Amino acid sequence: MKKNKTTHLMAGIYIIIFVAVFLVLTGRFMFIQATGEIAGISLDEWADQKRTSSYSISAERGKIFDKNGMTLAYDRPTYKMYAILDETYSEKSEEPLHVEDPQKTAEMLAPLLDVEVSEILNTLQNGMNKEQFQVEFGKIGKEISQQKKDEIAELEIPGINFEEEAIRYYPNGMFASHIIGFARETEVETDEGYENEIIGIAGMEKEMNDLLSGKEGFISYQRDRYNSKLLNPNEIIQEPENGDNVYLTIDQKIQTLMEDVLTQVDEEYKPSKMNAVVMDAKTGQVLAMSSRPSYDPNNPTDVKNWYNDVISTPFEPGSTVKMFTWAAAIEEGVYNGSEGYLSGSFQPNEKIQKIHDHNGGNGWGVISYDEGFQRSSNVAAAKLVWEKMGTETFLEYLQAFDFDKKTGIDLPGEVAGKILYNWPLEKITTSFGQGSTMTPIQQMKAATAIANDGKMMQPYVIDKIVDSSTGDIMEQKSPNVVGEPISEETSDQVLKLLESVVNGEHGTGKVYQLDDYLVGGKSGTAEMPNPDGGGYLTGRENYVFSFLGMAPIEDPELIMYVSIQQPELKPTETASAPLSFIFKNVVENSLHYLNIDPDKDVQEVIEPVTIPEVIGQKSSSLSNKLTEQGLKVSLIGKGEEIVASSVIEGDTVLPSDRIILITDEPTMPNIIGWSLRDVMEFADLMNFNVETFGDGYVATQNIQEGSPIKENDYLGVEFLPPNENPDESLNSENSDEIEESQNENTSESE
Repeated sequence: MKKNKTTHLMAGIYIIIFVAVFLVLTGRFMFIQATGEIAGISLDEWADQKRTSSYSISAERGKIFDKNGMTLAYDRPTYKMYAILDETYSEKSEEPLHVEDPQKTAEMLAPLLDVEVSEILNTLQNGMNKEQFQVEFGKIGKEISQQKKDEIAELEIPGINFEEEAIRYYPNGMFASHIIGFARETEVETDEGYENEIIGIAGMEKEMNDLLSGKEGFISYQRDRYNSKLLNPNEIIQEPENGDNVYLTIDQKIQTLMEDVLTQVDEEYKPSKMNAVVMDAKTGQVLAMSSRPSYDPNNPTDVKNWYNDVISTPFEPGSTVKMFTWAAAIEEGVYNGSEGYLSGSFQPNEKIQKIHDHNGGNGWGVISYDEGFQRSSNVAAAKLVWEKMGTETFLEYLQAFDFDKKTGIDLPGEVAGKILYNWPLEKITTSFGQGSTMTPIQQMKAATAIANDGKMMQPYVIDKIVDSSTGDIMEQKSPNVVGEPISEETSDQVLKLLESVVNGEHGTGKVYQLDDYLVGGKSGTAEMPNPDGGGYLTGRENYVFSFLGMAPIEDPELIMYVSIQQPELKPTETASAPLSFIFKNVVENSLHYLNIDPDKDVQEVIEPVTIPEVIGQKSSSLSNKLTEQGLKVSLIGKGEEIVASSVIEGDTVLPSDRIILITDEPTMPNIIGWSLRDVMEFADLMNFNVETFGDGYVATQNIQEGSPIKENDYLGVEFLPPNENPDESLNSENSDEIEESQNENTSESE
């Protein structure tokens, strides 16, 4: 009886528990059915999310152009390959849509991707072992060209698919790299998780990243379990907003010329650094700017210098500063060019060290201040500051030329130099470029006042910003006068002094003379601080050698600064050899290209040629027409129609430029004697995989002349120096310039 009571009691308790649980569950189901929510989450919305696919639509990054509309940076479409491994993906299809045979798949793909079969097979098998829906192939499956993608698609390999993706491409390779910079695909965090986006890493790509990037769009639709759209998919599309286009003041023709010449000098003299910049004297527009070491933004690996030294690395400039010292004295009204002074050495008082001229302090006896400028006399500069102007007045002019502040150029990373002006000796040595530091762009900015009737122009590299969708100009830069440190009369007088340095009887810059234009300028030799501490480096090569010149000197159109640090010079040559080679090639050809009339009597004026319509034209007639205009034309193949060209309609080119015309039946030309620039231009047009050996001009080619060629062919080219000794064209300097380059600014006052 007792046992029955216990049994009935426990049965009652279980019934009560069961009823309670039943009521709770029933109530929960009724609540969910009535409200459609669980834990505050709407089941309808959750279901919509589960059966809705959403994809972002990438905005096209804005392009970067030169001032004439030549493309310098753009998004190039490529493809990423992936493989579907899940069998369920093929359930509704008569043909397999997933990888059925990984071994066969790997064997078919490997030759086309130029990899081992095992690399692809391992990826497929690892994905299958982990029961992954799909796999990607890493580096070997990315940046696949349209041609390669089509070749793979023709094989109809089950499960192999492609996704289009853009990469940032720089068609000119190593070209104004410290200005343009580069952008790369980077993983960024968004509201939906992590996505890959092209982000500016350096240079203009980084500085203008927000404008260039644009705004992504998206697409969403409802789907079934096989990712197919429903009949009523509730599709939503938000179109992307493409980035704005940026036009630079850089001129591709001048920049290319500069890059080629710097590369030649870099290979010949192996300096630790080089800088060069060309500016429009009237506007402050930077037409070309480059440095060495540089890098190819398409493959920025092993970059030895990220800094744009033209704007970011102040140093003691040397005697280029003397043009501003003389300008200050003339403007102050204390200068008499015919007045004599005793050259050689100068000691202001017994507490200040002697200042010596660069020829070991021997000087040239009593000479005029005008001749002192020609000979680059340190003593003349010191006496002008100490005895004529006074150090405080000279400081005012240094500040008027803005040597104490940044130029405000629209590039990232600018650093201002520093006027070292605490002690009497520092105030004197600043007059001939020692102690105080400046950047090349600060000197260029100050030089515009001399070249431009006293008006000092702000340098800039962004010409305009254009809406990529409408073509409307959103922002247009214009020349900006930022100061007038000297008068027009002073400007004219300093220009005559600069001309005398290059063309005068005692001038130290005769090696910088051009064939068709009169040049004025001033060279400099800057000592390098000893990195091991204290003092300066010694040795004939341990300097920063420079030249700041302008032409035509009567009314300058171009200003160019070029510097070379620690070049490997032959015993018989000085730093004026590589400097003048760079300056003369760039300035002479640039002035002709810009249609600047020569100011010297010449037998023949080289006229630039404007290119007519090219693409789609008859190859033979177009080639003959361009040849008759004096151009050097290379017709690639025997096809009847031109399908690609190194120039476009409206380009202006010089007769020395090679014009490459690709026909619809291209064959390999004879490229013996071509320059590196011509070879790379040809390879880019044909999309060759090119490999070069040596330097100079083409001596051998691996593809036989007349052989059929196609995209992605391998082209191996060996370069050798020309038969004539290049030293003969680089080593023609006068004795005064040799003397200055070896001895300038080596006085005891350093």
